[in-house]
Amino acid sequence: MQIFPGFTNFARSLGAQGVLFFQVLARLHHIPKRRAFVSAQLYGAGNKVLHVVLLVSFVMGMVLSLQTGLVLADYGQQDQVGIVVAVTMAREMGPFITAIILSATVGSALAAEIGSMAVSDELSALEVLSVDKISFIVMPRVVALILMAPVLTIFADTMGIVGGGFVARSQLGVSAPLYYDSALESLRQLGGLVAVPKDVYGGLMKSMVFGGVVAIISCAEGLRTRGGALGVGDATRTAVRDSIIAIIIVNYFITWFLYQN
Repeated sequence: MQIFPGFTNFARSLGAQGVLFFQVLARLHHIPKRRAFVSAQLYGAGNKVLHVVLLVSFVMGMVLSLQTGLVLADYGQQDQVGIVVAVTMAREMGPFITAIILSATVGSALAAEIGSMAVSDELSALEVLSVDKISFIVMPRVVALILMAPVLTIFADTMGIVGGGFVARSQLGVSAPLYYDSALESLRQLGGLVAVPKDVYGGLMKSMVFGGVVAIISCAEGLRTRGGALGVGDATRTAVRDSIIAIIIVNYFITWFLYQN
């Protein structure tokens, strides 16, 4: 009898995800011969979520602009709303929104797809044919999400700033030139690692890590699926839940690393 079955299952999931991470790392040299699969996964991931990322980011920018603008207006500083929106979108909300959407759409689809292959013995058939399931199934999906996440984040940042500008102009009385000038000026501080604004490359770094986290967790849960259709549903739910938790935890540590000074 297990006293803490939830904790035991979590530990097993974490172990499986860690093992899968190193298995994918060991097969990255297979990317050239799997480039067609990677390209297909890139297109699929971007095509599924781009419209959602654009819409959610635009509305989030509007909310940020309205909330912060009203507070700043109490001190006569509503002209600075562009700085707040730009920095918030680049540092946090752009990568975070993108990662959550990827988890809920692409991550859940990965877990369900691979889980269905597991319960229908398709993965076992690959092993019988001496096909490496990690190289063939998992690695292209992980690489695709790592590459697609920062691209989607750029769209998210841009749409968030545009949405904030719409509210700043229509409801806060801040002119468009002033808003966009302050927004762009706030992002011009170059980072120490690369000649790219620190807030921008920091957000893109986060998004790449988030994409990898979502892919690894979702694929690991898919591979562990047992018990038919019910097991596929459980794997999908677990993948989304664990991905969101991991994104929040990893976000803190990356932020601490980038901005502790």
